[in-house]
Amino acid sequence: METTKIGFSENIMKVLVVTGASGGHIFPTLSFLDALKDRAKVVETLLILPKGSLIKQIIPGDYKVRYISISNIRVRLGFKNFAAILKFFKGSLESLIALLEFQPDVVVGFGSLVSVPIVLCAWFFRIRTLIHEQNVIPGRANRLLAKFSDRIAISFEETKGHFKGSSGKIVFTGNPTRKELKRLDKNKALDFFGLGYGKFTILVMGGSAGSHQINIGFLNAISMISDKPKLQIIHLTGPRDYDLLKESYKDLSVNIRLFSFLGQMQYAYSACDLVVCRAGATTLTEIMLFGLPAIIIPYPFAYGHQVSNAKVLESKGCAIIIRDNELEGNTLRQAIQDLSNSPDKMKNMRSHYDSIVRANPNDLLVDEVLSLN
Repeated sequence: METTKIGFSENIMKVLVVTGASGGHIFPTLSFLDALKDRAKVVETLLILPKGSLIKQIIPGDYKVRYISISNIRVRLGFKNFAAILKFFKGSLESLIALLEFQPDVVVGFGSLVSVPIVLCAWFFRIRTLIHEQNVIPGRANRLLAKFSDRIAISFEETKGHFKGSSGKIVFTGNPTRKELKRLDKNKALDFFGLGYGKFTILVMGGSAGSHQINIGFLNAISMISDKPKLQIIHLTGPRDYDLLKESYKDLSVNIRLFSFLGQMQYAYSACDLVVCRAGATTLTEIMLFGLPAIIIPYPFAYGHQVSNAKVLESKGCAIIIRDNELEGNTLRQAIQDLSNSPDKMKNMRSHYDSIVRANPNDLLVDEVLSLN
């Protein structure tokens, strides 16, 4: 296909970054943008997000942001799906306009349907592109875009086999993490929450929006544990269940710190001995960064992405997997009791992180993007 590449600025590198609206997409994206601006002083960026995004409040005010129309398309007939297809074509036009107006040197896509028209338009205009995959099993958008991208950055070594025919483009960078996520002195972190020293501290979370299943399952598990005084809990509920859990915990004799959302996660990770969580790629990347034993309850839908993510840590001996449909029984209670009473087992789980291939994802991803200019 013969086409003319749109004009670029000669004095400043321009990077267009597109990502979905979930925390698993936006947090790595913002981490990458921060690292890029730290490294490349003469750089201009444009962040593309879906219209109606609920995470506007966490976007730094000095970032140039543009929103385009997008809606999930499903393989079935119906008015909603027809409307979603129309919105996708509208978003494609908006993507083309954004590309022509910004004239980037490089386009970076972090997955999700919103990245498809942007990356395809960039490919048409011969603009260099990189896509980043956060999960072990690539999403549909990145599987499609792999053949049109110059570089494919992956977060897990296990992802390589899922991009068949594109092995020459693949680079292992890891998943970008926020620069403030650094290990702190444990006692300092416990002081931040007003928690005591020497107790078994559990961090519970269900992703950026929270998880009702984990919230209720964990509450039930703790209610059945007799030796509650040895435990203390940091529970991130998400907005929906905060009031419900606040009332429910009043009836339990356990030291609890409850948050609907916590921005200073470095304190929570540094304070805890055990994490109970979903298996989103960002969550697991952060757990790996801090080397924390975990009880992982993968979200059972979304094409099984989280199950595959969780198996990476389970296979290394760093985590225990409990299925979502097992939360109603005693499985979670037994796992918590077993680990809280087994310091040697906890020590072994932490030591197994030494066998996981580590990367410096922020720097490596920035290196790859800069090399495309």
